[in-house]
Amino acid sequence: MRVTAGPLTRRRHKRLLKLTKGYRLRFKNLFKRAFLKTMNARRHAFRCRRIKKREYRSIWIVRINAAIRQLDPKFNYSKFINGLKKAGIEMNRKMMAELAYRDMGAFGKLLEAAKSKLKAA
Repeated sequence: MRVTAGPLTRRRHKRLLKLTKGYRLRFKNLFKRAFLKTMNARRHAFRCRRIKKREYRSIWIVRINAAIRQLDPKFNYSKFINGLKKAGIEMNRKMMAELAYRDMGAFGKLLEAAKSKLKAA
């Protein structure tokens, strides 16, 4: 009796077709099409995980700049970051954006610290 790869192939196909749940037309039923669609989806997911990080950072920067402009219209983001570096304050953009959104008073203190170090320099 010869040995076939039937059970293994069926298992592999079923595993892949489980991943294609929610796809449209033939892409959820036919193995060849489902395989290509899944490979593309995984490639895009890999790439977009990095893009998402980039986009969030730019959103945080926009929020920080908006909060700075709200407190002092003549001050901007680049001066603020420069002042914080000179003051020795290390805080990531995500936390600064949260402070700007949730606690404007604390963010105002950060702004004053940055301004005072820029004037002293």
